[in-house]
Amino acid sequence: MVGITIQENENIDKALKRFKKKYERSGVLKEYKKRTFFVKPSIEKRMDAIKARRRASRDNIMRERKG
Repeated sequence: MVGITIQENENIDKALKRFKKKYERSGVLKEYKKRTFFVKPSIEKRMDAIKARRRASRDNIMRERKG
């Protein structure tokens, strides 16, 4: 469970912003979306391969820019 403690005289907007950051970093929403529907293992492997290709091409582009 994600939670924060609000300091005395803290602005509610700041506290809400801290909560949202902590919530995003914990991966709760990502896990929820992942569990909402079933993905066949063959499709999951295919999606993982596509993600790996995209990541590799992005890494290559960044290396070329640096070098």
